[in-house]
Amino acid sequence: MSKLIKLFKTTVRETDLFLLFLCLAASAFGIIMVHSATRGSMAEGDIISRDARTMIFGVALGAVMAIFISFIDYRFITKMFPLIGAVCIGLMLLTLLIGVGPEERPDAKTWIVLGSTGLYFQPSELVKIGFIITFGMHIEYVRDKLKSIFHLFLLCLHALIPTGLVIISGDLGSALVFMVISVIMLFCAGVQLRYFIIGIAGLCAATPAVWYFFFSETQKERFLGLIYPDRYPDIMYQQTRGMEAIASGGFSGQGLFNGTYTQNEIVPESENDMIFTCIGEELGLIGCILALAILGAVMIKIVFTGKKSKTEATAFMCYGMAAMIAAQVIINIGMCLVIFPVIGITLPFFSAGGSSNLCIYIGIGLIMSIYRFDKEKEVTDYTLNRKALFT
Repeated sequence: MSKLIKLFKTTVRETDLFLLFLCLAASAFGIIMVHSATRGSMAEGDIISRDARTMIFGVALGAVMAIFISFIDYRFITKMFPLIGAVCIGLMLLTLLIGVGPEERPDAKTWIVLGSTGLYFQPSELVKIGFIITFGMHIEYVRDKLKSIFHLFLLCLHALIPTGLVIISGDLGSALVFMVISVIMLFCAGVQLRYFIIGIAGLCAATPAVWYFFFSETQKERFLGLIYPDRYPDIMYQQTRGMEAIASGGFSGQGLFNGTYTQNEIVPESENDMIFTCIGEELGLIGCILALAILGAVMIKIVFTGKKSKTEATAFMCYGMAAMIAAQVIINIGMCLVIFPVIGITLPFFSAGGSSNLCIYIGIGLIMSIYRFDKEKEVTDYTLNRKALFT
C-alpha cells in the first residue's frame, strides 16, 4: 500500500497540474458562456443547451486524452514525426475530397462528417498540433544551418504545405494561424531578422495578387466593410451588433443569462466566433479581463515549460503551441472589436465546438508530457539570441 501511495504522489508531483487547472478553468468559463448564448435554442425539459453539451463532451474527452498523452514520453512522440506529418497531409487531402462547408460557405471544404453520427470534425485543428511537432523537429535538425538559404527555403516549404492545403479548402483563418506559428517558431530559433523583413516585403508585394485571385467577393467585402461600414451593412451586421453588445456590458455587465443581445440571439454565432461579445455584455469589462488573464496564464505557463525543456525541438514546440493560442486569441478578439474582418477563428477554450476543444487538449497533453519527462533535468541553452525575450 505504501508503494502505491508513493507512486501516486510521484505521479501527481510530475503532472503539470497547474496548466491542466488553468485549461479546465478556461473551459468551464467557456461552457457557462456558451450555455448562456444558446439557452434560447434549448428543447423543453433540457437542463443545458446542445452546444454546451457538445463542448462538455469535447473538453472531457480532451482532458482525458491530455492526461493519457502526458504519460507518453515525448521522445517517442517526436520520433514519430514523419508518420505524424504523413497523417496530417492525408487528413487534409481527405478533407478536400469529402469535406463539407458551413451553410454560408458551401464552396468551402473544412469539415468531415463522421459517418452516420451526424458529428462534424475539423481536421485543420488537429493538423495544427501535428504541424507544431513536425516543424519543431525540422528546426532542430537544421538548427546550425539556419543561415543557409537552402535550409530556410525547405523550412518555408514545410510551412507552406499545410498552409496551402487549408487555403485550398477555403479556411483562410486557419492558414493565417499556421503562418503565425511558423514565424514565431523560426523567430525563437534565431533566424536572422533580415529574412523576416524580406518575407514581409514579399507578402506586401503579393497582396494585390492575393486580393484579386484568392479572395472571394464576400472576403473582399469583409475587409472593405472595416473601412466603409455604411456601404456594407449586411456584411458588417454581425460585428456591429457584437460591438454594441460589448459596449452595453459596461464595467460589470448586465449579469449572467441577462444580456439583451445574447439572450435574444441578436449577435450571430455568439456561442462560437463571437463568444467574447457574450462575455463583454453579460460580465462586462471585469469578465473580459478575467478571460484574458486565464488565457494569458495558459500561454505563459506553456512558454516556461519550453524554457525548461531539455531539447531544442520540444522548446520550439512549446513556443509554437503558445503562438497558436495567442494568434487565435488576438484574431478572435480583433474580430469582435471590429479590428479584423470575420475569418472564422474561435477563441481557444471558450468557443463552442467539439473538435476545436478536443484538439487543443491534445496539444496540451504534449506540453504536459514535455513537463513530466524533463522535470528536474538540467536546462540547456536552446534560445540563443532570443532568450532574453522570454526572461
